Amino acid sequence: MRSLLFVPADGGNKLDKAVASGADAVIVDLEDSIAPERKGAARAAALDFLKSNAPKANRPQLLVRINGLDTGMTDDDLAAIVPGRPDAVLFPKAEGGASVVHLDAKLAAQEALAGLAEGTIKVLAQTVESAQGLFLAGTFRGSSKRLIGMTWGPEDLAAEIGAEANREADGSLTEPYRLARAVCLLGATAAKLPAIETIHVDFRNLDALRKDTELARRDGFTGRLAIHPAQVPVFNEVFTPSQAQIEKAKAVVAAFAAKPGAGAVAIDGKMYDRPHLARAQALLARTGH
Repeated sequence: MRSLLFVPADGGNKLDKAVASGADAVIVDLEDSIAPERKGAARAAALDFLKSNAPKANRPQLLVRINGLDTGMTDDDLAAIVPGRPDAVLFPKAEGGASVVHLDAKLAAQEALAGLAEGTIKVLAQTVESAQGLFLAGTFRGSSKRLIGMTWGPEDLAAEIGAEANREADGSLTEPYRLARAVCLLGATAAKLPAIETIHVDFRNLDALRKDTELARRDGFTGRLAIHPAQVPVFNEVFTPSQAQIEKAKAVVAAFAAKPGAGAVAIDGKMYDRPHLARAQALLARTGH
């Protein structure tokens, strides 16, 4: 998923606009964008949206961001939305593999009640939103077959730390949050999962958005969370490999296939070793080649 667009569960026609935005995934939010007194109505709206859109062909992936395990609202969220059969839930403040095991059990129970096969609903873990989450980010591997990726969030982490800001004046992350970002990326790598970059709050500055997103792609992220439809085309373009990149990856794979067992191959006067092969194979797999 290159672009994952947030929209409040009670957003009305914003939900339909999100589906039509071109995003690879729409995240129906029951967490931060919904005040406590509106949670019940938002759950009902999320279910209506899922029932209307889940059966459609050629739709984006449909995710629901539930409230975290520490809120006491997770069970009510799952009971409300699982019958609508979302593709996945976005799991906020996921503090290590043990928390995913806990959520997996809750999902399995709700799937059984809804008549769904166990494992139908996947999990995108929103990790490193707390100090504890940072220290547990390397523990997700093997925790659940539901896991489809990891992302992170600097806002909740900054609130827990008590930081005055998490970005410099130019929009770049300050040191604690650069560390958190790197830990998420490496944690996802250790778990053999895609890493999804966090939001970019200045959605009107598309030049800065593109530059920051290109850096995310360079570093190894494969997609990004969006907070406005205007961000979606940028993310889709940046995270879509060019035809030249695809052809280069094909050439690397073909060169190694022609020399089974080789540790390195030469293409156009340059040497490529096994890590290059792994990257080429991953790129081709991600693009369906």
